Amino acid sequence: TGLPMGGGKGGSDFDPKGKSEAEVRRFCQSFMTQLCRYIDASTDVPAGDIGVGGREIGFMYGQYKLLSNKHGEGVLTGKSLAFGGIHLRPEATGYGTVYMAKHAIEDKLKKSLDGTRCAISG
Repeated sequence: TGLPMGGGKGGSDFDPKGKSEAEVRRFCQSFMTQLCRYIDASTDVPAGDIGVGGREIGFMYGQYKLLSNKHGEGVLTGKSLAFGGIHLRPEATGYGTVYMAKHAIEDKLKKSLDGTRCAISG
């Protein structure tokens, strides 16, 4: 696609367990207030990871829109459909893994995935 996705990592030690919706929202907004200086659709496109779902991405995207006055820009992956996300986002990594494994096995090993069992960790 040409999008600069992946590579950089970042995070926080915020634990949302036991926090109210408002506390999680305020944290996400504060996080994006700092992060927005370093991201955009042509520079870096962050994605959620462990413990970050559509709710948190939605809070961060809302803050990004507020600060940048941009809507619809591909600046975060994992957005809901209402904010320009894609239908199969939650499954995207799994489908990509199967796609790559299928082509590697069929093209390089000249074998078929039919009837093959596989375990993936990570």
